[in-house]
Amino acid sequence: MQFHIVHETRYDYGQKVRFSPHFLYLHPREDQLHRLISYQLTLSPEARAQWMRDDCDNIFASVVFEEEDDHLVFRSEFSVEATDEKPLAVEVRDYAKLFPFSYESLHAFNLASYLVKPSEATQSILRQWLDEHFIIRPSETLPYLYALNECLHQTLKPFRRDEEGIQPSTATLAANAGACRDYAVLLIEMLRTLGLAARFVSGYYFDPLVSNTPAAAMHAWAEVYVPGAGWKGLDPTTGLFCFDAYVPVAHAAVAASVNPIQGNFIAQSSSCPTLTIQVLMEKVETASAVSPLSVATQR
Repeated sequence: MQFHIVHETRYDYGQKVRFSPHFLYLHPREDQLHRLISYQLTLSPEARAQWMRDDCDNIFASVVFEEEDDHLVFRSEFSVEATDEKPLAVEVRDYAKLFPFSYESLHAFNLASYLVKPSEATQSILRQWLDEHFIIRPSETLPYLYALNECLHQTLKPFRRDEEGIQPSTATLAANAGACRDYAVLLIEMLRTLGLAARFVSGYYFDPLVSNTPAAAMHAWAEVYVPGAGWKGLDPTTGLFCFDAYVPVAHAAVAASVNPIQGNFIAQSSSCPTLTIQVLMEKVETASAVSPLSVATQR
């Protein structure tokens, strides 16, 4: 599927303020399953943007602002083609076809940061929840992962939570509810508790019911590493293995490290900025000509 996505974030401060350098995780992932057709980042006020790769190989922009202003706008617009139509059409390594399994030594070394388990207290609560709710457990690894993801989806209630940050996994279980990012971290901690490498992913999910409405927003899910299959996306909010309706932007072992916009402002007097976010994700039928990545500034 091909998508055209516009994501605009605007801050209004009510006074002129100074800006620290900002880091922007708004550029979609490019790999064999995601072909970027065009991309433009528009900034206001005027700024210098430098593109680079972080320690997880994500593309991000380091932005330095030249002047003070009373507003701040980041507008990311791009077209992308996603082709992961059959996420389960993979050949799992023989030793990992049945669960549980242990990663071979080289994988275990390379995946160390994605295998870090939560605290013993949290693990105990997660294991207790799994014992009470995840009763029927398939023996094969991919069906096992699907069943675990579906169990979370059927048991917990998603809702849109506008507060910053991610609530602890234990709080998500206690409330029986959470935002997509809360669900993703909960699933990651469950997978790591079970001995599987998992990481947090931010991006976009095409839901025909909301993607073209003001309710649209960025999405979050988990990826788990399966030998032979590689990183496979699991979305507990939908109960699905991620397919070509998902457009990943950034991934990390720790969710907070890939917040879409990271930075601060300095004001002469106390200020409570107004935040406005608009996301439009449209499915398109025809391919566009490839155009270079670009950055624009506006007053």
